[in-house]
Amino acid sequence: MKTGFAPDANTTILLAKSFKKGDPLLLSGTATSTTPIAQSDLCLVKLIVGPGHTGPSDAPSTSAGIGIEIWLPGKVAWNKKIHLIGGTGWAGGTQTTPGVISFSPLASPWDVAGVEGAVSATTDTGHTVSNGDFLMNPDGTVNTVGWSDFSERGIHEMTVKAKALARAYYGSDAKYAYWHGSSTGGRQGLKQAQAYPGDFDGIIASSPAINWTRFNTAMLYGQLITQRDLGGVAMSVAQVNAVSAAALNACDLVGGKHLGFLIDPSQCTYDPQQDPQVLCTGSGGSNTDPTTCISGAQAQSLNKVWYGPTRDGSVPAPATDTGYAVGLTGSHLWYGYPRGAPLATSPFGGGAILGPVNPQTLATDTVALIRQGPTLGTPSFLNATGNGVDGWKNLSYSDLGSIFDRGNSLQTEFSRINTDNPDLTAFQARGGKLITFVGQSDDLIPHQGLLQYYAAVANQLNASLKSPPTGTFAAVNSFYKLYLVPGMGHYGTNGTVNVDANPPVPGEALKYAMLTDWVEKDIEPGRVDVTSTATATAPAKGQPFCVYPLKATYQSGDILAAGSYACR
Repeated sequence: MKTGFAPDANTTILLAKSFKKGDPLLLSGTATSTTPIAQSDLCLVKLIVGPGHTGPSDAPSTSAGIGIEIWLPGKVAWNKKIHLIGGTGWAGGTQTTPGVISFSPLASPWDVAGVEGAVSATTDTGHTVSNGDFLMNPDGTVNTVGWSDFSERGIHEMTVKAKALARAYYGSDAKYAYWHGSSTGGRQGLKQAQAYPGDFDGIIASSPAINWTRFNTAMLYGQLITQRDLGGVAMSVAQVNAVSAAALNACDLVGGKHLGFLIDPSQCTYDPQQDPQVLCTGSGGSNTDPTTCISGAQAQSLNKVWYGPTRDGSVPAPATDTGYAVGLTGSHLWYGYPRGAPLATSPFGGGAILGPVNPQTLATDTVALIRQGPTLGTPSFLNATGNGVDGWKNLSYSDLGSIFDRGNSLQTEFSRINTDNPDLTAFQARGGKLITFVGQSDDLIPHQGLLQYYAAVANQLNASLKSPPTGTFAAVNSFYKLYLVPGMGHYGTNGTVNVDANPPVPGEALKYAMLTDWVEKDIEPGRVDVTSTATATAPAKGQPFCVYPLKATYQSGDILAAGSYACR
């Protein structure tokens, strides 16, 4: 490999280490019961790809380059494939740390290499920190180098280096190259299809964090509602959860029975302002429990969060407009969150959409970066011109609208981080295949933004064809399958406040099998029936996952059986 791999002038090998089957995967320290074990003979290579970004050693924006970890299975075990794994959040990592092996929540790259037999890799996309302050220079200006590495270059460099190392190690090129990502990793996959269509034969881009500046800015809306409409006094977790549960209970009926999650949240028009069971007696309701009842203003705050941000903080009555229509009109800035989602707490980044928990730092960091005002961030946002002091609390609805617009205008400086280029014709022409699964109850990234993008891809492709097939989505369906998953939240979780919802969700192994069968065997994915595993408190539940624009539609029979639904 030393003679076969010729790194360019920007690339430095930090470490190359072999592991035998059964070895603890450890670069320093002592193995414990949780230390992963090599499932076969493996080789780990750590690289750094410059030029990076110069600056003071203590500045978050200073970077030596893009850190990459590549795992190679033994020569006999290699299956002639490359299977790379995407990142999450701001996608920083420990790939350049000498004594540490990086972790990925989606899949362990060492197991992809050791069990599957494919070359695998991960990257820190040019930084080690877990928040967004690395994208601001010490003088408060935009770190365009950091945005480029984070948005697209880090993934492309990882792909190029993984292919080159495989060629050097095994003496031949990989037969197939696959991308596998969710959330930020899903966005990274779509960016590859848009900007580097030749890199991958197949891409899994689940729950993709596209429309980055839009959905991150919009994520702050619920917290602004608390500041502007509720006098800075947040609703309690119990209050938010009680109303979310009431919305779920009002809209989850299938065949006259409660399913526990929503088949189609766009059809739910529940309005807590019209529900006496959640309103306090002082607000015209019948709820006498002071820990869960809400005021009329609090009820309206939830309607606003469900509808999505507007320039003036207004919201139409849910009975007339739930905000789910694909395409935004008037003062409507972005899409809201699904009714029934747990908005007061979140496992992702420790922030909340609405409630007493601090806001998601994805939102506050993004707002600080767009306005080039570090003090708008939380105290975790560090910059030489001033650290974060929760200045976001002073923003008005109009301010949020201006920030939304400015985020759109900064896409060139931000290396097109929104990843919303609908032109996938080059990827389609090279025979590439794409699969996206997204939860209809995504409690972090409203899935309507993806529907807007998918429609744009379809329209772009149809416009490029002399004789497009009948149906808006017929052409795009030929290479890009989109699946909407009822009840699923972000990253394959239960997306409802109901802990016993138990919706079936697609596993990563299922997604990868669908993709490889499509690419390698020309087995086109269609309807997929999945049943969740029964728990001590919830029965097993089955659902069909339908190729969009088809949706699961109940026909007759057991509502917990996938066979009781049609894709229509």
